[in-house]
Amino acid sequence: MKNSISRQHIYLAVVSLFLLLSVLLFSFGVLIPTGKEYRIKRVDLRKMSKELYEYQNFHDETYDTLKSLQGKNRRVISAFDTIFNPQRFEKQNKSYFSRLSVSELSLSGLDDGFAVYEVNTTSQISSPASFYDFLDSVNKSDWIIGVNFPINFKRDGELIMSSFTMKVYANSKESNSTASESEAK
Repeated sequence: MKNSISRQHIYLAVVSLFLLLSVLLFSFGVLIPTGKEYRIKRVDLRKMSKELYEYQNFHDETYDTLKSLQGKNRRVISAFDTIFNPQRFEKQNKSYFSRLSVSELSLSGLDDGFAVYEVNTTSQISSPASFYDFLDSVNKSDWIIGVNFPINFKRDGELIMSSFTMKVYANSKESNSTASESEAK
């Protein structure tokens, strides 16, 4: 009996078997382990994407809050950057008193963020109403000023003399320049 399978068919069967074994080895050796790593990395990517989304939302909410607070407090923010001028303060508020003097107190151990001034006033009035008008004027001024208690009122005939201390809050220019430099980086 003569072999009915030709030599070409045998070569074709051997090559096909070789290719089938190569594909199986490649699949089990490379693709399946890489697929497992891919699934693990895909799960990690989803977790990281979720965290990124949460952080982005937190950032957006915080940024919106910052912008709304900056909008609401624009006057206060600009007041912190305004340098206090005692002569200008006296000129603006002299109308409330017959005599107004502002002198800086040098107290050790105070923060660099504010200065303390003593204000002495004399008014020719029968009630301290002009003093309250002065306080309203201070609230609307270009500076952030805190009036400290006690406020001393002394009556001398028709004159009411008052004395008090106030703190003028302002950012130091050195800290502003450092903050600006760090934001630029």
